[in-house]
Amino acid sequence: MMENQDVIYVEGLHKSYGEVKAVAGISFQVQAGEIFGMVGPNGSGKTTTIECIEGMRQPDAGTIRLLGVDPQQSSYLIRERTGVQLQSSSLPARMRVQEALELFASFYLKTIDWRDLLEELGLADKRKAFFSQLSGGQKQRLFVALALLNQPEVVFLDELTTGLDPQARHNTWDLVRKIREKGTTVFITTHFMDEAEQLCDRVAILNYGRIIALDTPANLVNQPGMSVRISFQLNGGRRNSQEARPAFNPAMIGAIDGVQRVELNGEEVSVYGREESLVGAIIRSLEEARLDFHNLHTDQATLEDVYLALTGRTIRD
Repeated sequence: MMENQDVIYVEGLHKSYGEVKAVAGISFQVQAGEIFGMVGPNGSGKTTTIECIEGMRQPDAGTIRLLGVDPQQSSYLIRERTGVQLQSSSLPARMRVQEALELFASFYLKTIDWRDLLEELGLADKRKAFFSQLSGGQKQRLFVALALLNQPEVVFLDELTTGLDPQARHNTWDLVRKIREKGTTVFITTHFMDEAEQLCDRVAILNYGRIIALDTPANLVNQPGMSVRISFQLNGGRRNSQEARPAFNPAMIGAIDGVQRVELNGEEVSVYGREESLVGAIIRSLEEARLDFHNLHTDQATLEDVYLALTGRTIRD
């Protein structure tokens, strides 16, 4: 049963394209005022899920409620009360910013003053500029402005910062926080784990059409085996010595109590675990094996570490 505070309710969602199961029975809720994130590898079902919620795709099975209604049966109501920034968006090169806003404003019964919106988004001086004259960050802010024209209760932002430079990305993050501060629920999909970790109240990780983890970023990072990462670099042998170079065997570190995973990338080694005594045990093991090492340091694991541990490192198309 959908709770009153759930602006998005999904239960048993299925969607296939021929033999390919894009979404395989996922269930989750998004509460009012949240920044909710959905992450996953290419082909994990993120875009299909968000398009089913928005009413752009017909699910094969399952229940979806957006703002308390079925988006397939109440598409007009949904369009008036939600905003959407698509993963791939564009406008005619010779369309001016002002023209785009006036056109999109005509689609709704009620809109806010787009002049105020441009001022807030730092685009006031670009109102007469052609779309082709905008930078990547300015284009993204324009698409956000178009998604906010009707003062939506829920806004969907799909891969919002893809292709932006670091400064533009951080400016966009600030914009997302401001949107939420005004009472709008934000649903984002992203490939950037630092973005999800910085912005989201809760994050769902998808893999092969299923939710494999859903929690706050802090709880995901602090789950067993993910809270400590110890990294060091191998020197490749005994310095100032004619001895043969000892071979590093990851199993040597993996056998230490409390170690969950060992990763070797060239001469760099990363060890994951939870025991506070791991550092000393690792150093003793390396010294007993007569392996030189340097730059040993301990880090709190990140959401990216969790993501890779759950979804793997295989490249997907």
